[in-house]
Amino acid sequence: MIPLDLATVAAAVGGRLHRADGSRQVLGGVEFDSRNVRPGTLFVALPGKNADGHEFAEQAVAQGAVAVLAAHEVAAPAIVVPVTGDHVPSRVLALAGDRDGSGAAVLAALAKLAGHVVRRLPDCAVVGVTGSCGKTSTKDLIGHLLAPLGPTVVSPRSFNNELGQPWTVLRAEERTRHLVLELGTRGVGQLAALCATAPPRIGVVLNVGDAHLGEFGSRDAIATAKGELVEALPDASAGGVAVLNADDPRVAAMSTRTSARVVLTGRAATAHVRATDVEVDGLARARFTLRLDGAGGTTSARIALPTHGEHQVDNALAAAAVALELGATVDDVVAGLQAERPLAPHRMAVHRTADGVTVIDDARNASSGSMLAALRTLASTTTTDGGRKWAVLGAMRELGDATDETHDRVGGLAARYADRVVSVGGDARLIHAAAAAAGTGARADHVPDTESATALLRDELREGDVVLIKGARLAALWRIAEALLPPEVPSTGWDSDFVKVAD
Repeated sequence: MIPLDLATVAAAVGGRLHRADGSRQVLGGVEFDSRNVRPGTLFVALPGKNADGHEFAEQAVAQGAVAVLAAHEVAAPAIVVPVTGDHVPSRVLALAGDRDGSGAAVLAALAKLAGHVVRRLPDCAVVGVTGSCGKTSTKDLIGHLLAPLGPTVVSPRSFNNELGQPWTVLRAEERTRHLVLELGTRGVGQLAALCATAPPRIGVVLNVGDAHLGEFGSRDAIATAKGELVEALPDASAGGVAVLNADDPRVAAMSTRTSARVVLTGRAATAHVRATDVEVDGLARARFTLRLDGAGGTTSARIALPTHGEHQVDNALAAAAVALELGATVDDVVAGLQAERPLAPHRMAVHRTADGVTVIDDARNASSGSMLAALRTLASTTTTDGGRKWAVLGAMRELGDATDETHDRVGGLAARYADRVVSVGGDARLIHAAAAAAGTGARADHVPDTESATALLRDELREGDVVLIKGARLAALWRIAEALLPPEVPSTGWDSDFVKVAD
């Protein structure tokens, strides 16, 4: 974070100093979890489902926090922001205890502070990434490609909402040249608000799926919300660029909603950054020819992705388009896309156990689009020594009226692509019923919880098997993956009082 004294912070957020020396500087960013506070931090007091952050104010200061950003006075140096009738309890924090709007007031102040910092960084290119699935993988890949070009800050994990986004922005320093932000939404107007906090110069829209269909009501409504990103971009003369997926009609149609220059990606002939001749190996790693159409003609290069799943080609094209816009050469992009790099846990991570079982751990979350991509990855992965393919699946969430139809389709596809289908949890019974009725010869089992699933797999997996683990975050199927894998495979720490992921 750029150094800011408390008086400047108070002015930026519309708060007042309480028991605080306005000349003291915030040097260590902001933290909303008191366990992460370090010297120089500004501690953000938020209501949680188990406790109120205001109760930890003194502890945070004792650990080195300069002050607390709070909605009411505390027994510690603080910047206190007013709670008004405008502060409707936050959707992000609604499940975590924000009953009176105090959390929303603090979040509004945090957004103002992030906006203040962005305005102090005119040479920093802000990139926003949204879509119904693939945001985190694409955001991470963009950061990977941009890092050699200059200091780059990237949203960690899936910090994509009204808390995670400003938290990420406030990691930027004066030397930061690229700020890559994952942007999620659960309702019309939320993306626009995030873009007002940190106005993007480049916006990436990957796809419009059915994540949170129950809240939006239709895919067209989801497209309306996702398109707020391209509407927030500056026009072409000011450097605005909209990177849109030409293969998704709802995304491609967003070109009419922006005055930014449009760069299309995909496999369609209309795409400016295009993939042709796509092939997939026995570990579901894609190879393709990258074709770039420009004023000087067409440039092409063959690329072999180290990641798993043919859908990674779409993410790679979007990342390549952003990197090229920000100064990367074609050679830079080819080298970056092919380089091995650390991946976010439980996102299409492929491991081999000591017993010779291949585990495809994609248990972080699930929508119908990501579930289909995961099942296709399972289908493309080769077994050895007569092994079998297993699909261990949890339910998908927030599908509204499409819940039954979507789970039925997934169950049928699982029975088509796998030899064994294991549905986990009561909400996944629809998957089991569809798999059992599919008539493909696949065996379908249903178990009540992750412990039962783990026990079944430990008893019946054998050398040469391939097992896909996939489900909604609340299904917690990542516990199965971690039980099967050796302890050196890192755990996640996905559970959080405050950061609720918005797809």
